[in-house]
Amino acid sequence: MNKLLFSVVGKSLVFFAAAMILSPTNATAVTPCDTLTVSGNPEYPPLLWRDEQNPGFLNGAVPALLREITQPLGVTVEVKDIGSWARVQRMAREGEIDMVAGAFITSERIRYMDYLLPPVTHLPTAVWVPIGREFVYRHWPDLKGKRGSTLINNSFGQNFDRYAEQNLRIEGVRSIEQSFQMALVDRVDYVLYEVLQGEVKLEYMGIADDFVPLETPVSREGLFLTFSKASPCNSFELRERIADRLYELVNSGRVDELILQYKARYTKAS
Repeated sequence: MNKLLFSVVGKSLVFFAAAMILSPTNATAVTPCDTLTVSGNPEYPPLLWRDEQNPGFLNGAVPALLREITQPLGVTVEVKDIGSWARVQRMAREGEIDMVAGAFITSERIRYMDYLLPPVTHLPTAVWVPIGREFVYRHWPDLKGKRGSTLINNSFGQNFDRYAEQNLRIEGVRSIEQSFQMALVDRVDYVLYEVLQGEVKLEYMGIADDFVPLETPVSREGLFLTFSKASPCNSFELRERIADRLYELVNSGRVDELILQYKARYTKAS
């Protein structure tokens, strides 16, 4: 009996000691994140663009929206300029950033990002062409045989992306300015870019009178805030709290106000 009692007590002490050693680590693991590292497409005014007044960070309507969402929650967001849109997506995949400040849904991206509802906004994408070189465009097959350009790794919706990969010639470049300049010198026939972003980018470049969007949009997609699945800050509770605030601000019209405000700010900077 004494041996049995000693064995039970001994095992209990071992278990208790192991629990004491492991508990600090586990407590650290569940500590809520109070700062989120965020990035996004730096070629996306008025939603996102490089902040010349604050190098290394992004400015725009989406960073402003994120601050309005997270400040009441006691969370700080740092919306950093980490390079090209392709690099942002790679770092999100690897968990080197916590959130992406605006992405369309694709089957590839949902493997490594959790999307928050509702979408921030919906964005139509246009076929932009130099004035005087317009062509008839009613649906995707009208782009066959023509040369296009857009940002590397840009998506315009799952269906169009699949069709374009199989049927169209679209050159990916690192900056949308390069795409528009290529179209001006007839290296490509058209530029694929969102209507809102195209308007402000062309005005900023001083060539708004040189381009026109063809009437029929290529697609109209919802733009979402996302969490990297590999982020240690990605918890159901935090996602729900952010989504609730996002819902309030979208439904109140605050997102539309921010877009107009930052569109004026970006174009004024030109």
